[in-house]
Amino acid sequence: MNVSKLYVGNLKYSATETDLKELFSKFGEVKSVTLIGNKGFGFVEMGTPEEAQKAKEALDGTDFLGRALKIDAAKPPEKKEFRGGDRGDRGERRPFRRNRDF
Repeated sequence: MNVSKLYVGNLKYSATETDLKELFSKFGEVKSVTLIGNKGFGFVEMGTPEEAQKAKEALDGTDFLGRALKIDAAKPPEKKEFRGGDRGDRGERRPFRRNRDF
């Protein structure tokens, strides 16, 4: 693993960024912690890829606030393809016209 940002899943909704920072700091420098609104997951960025790997190996599957953590290397967000709407030949949005003259 050559990334320092980790996905942390299966979190209890009451978990805080402070809780995660405290948990992960046992394995090195915690650069940032981001919880994704009431979704039960977040991201922790460690100081180095080695620290991230050590934290992943030690914490994946362990109990945290009554839930088994799921930890993996964070992946970049997927680019979402636009679906729907009227697009011209070049992909630009065109205004909706109720009464078109054909």
